[in-house]
Amino acid sequence: MEQLWAPWRLEYIVNNNPDEGCIFCEFPKQDNDTDNHILVRGKYSYVLMNAFPYSNGHLLIPPYRHIHDICDLTDEENLEIMQLTSRCCRALKEICRPDGFNVGMNLGAAAGAGIADHLHLHIVPRWRGDTNFMAVLSDVKVIPEALHRTYEKLKTAFDGLG
Repeated sequence: MEQLWAPWRLEYIVNNNPDEGCIFCEFPKQDNDTDNHILVRGKYSYVLMNAFPYSNGHLLIPPYRHIHDICDLTDEENLEIMQLTSRCCRALKEICRPDGFNVGMNLGAAAGAGIADHLHLHIVPRWRGDTNFMAVLSDVKVIPEALHRTYEKLKTAFDGLG
């Protein structure tokens, strides 16, 4: 069994304050897509980069509605989330050239959801042998490119995909 290690995410876990509001609700209300790493907005959901990624290009797709149960998604929300997933994979293939993807949701805190109150889908690009010795030996994850640089490249790809 392979494992995807992410010890650097401890910063997120330790500093996550649910009383500060829901970032998935707050970010789309702001006129600051670049700083919030929002790549594309749909009618019912949107795509943003994970600020605490498991790998370079880790994307999230939350619906605009603040819901936590997948059974509460409308047909329109379900369809758009899956359409955005395909669009994300196309953009990531073009920009990051991964060997594969992990795509899925952690539904509820018991399932590992960091933000359990607002449903969101993860798209994690993967490369053969992408678990590296730094995470194992020194509790450090090497992300080979700055988040803002990856954002710029992906934003160009998303804009080109229409």
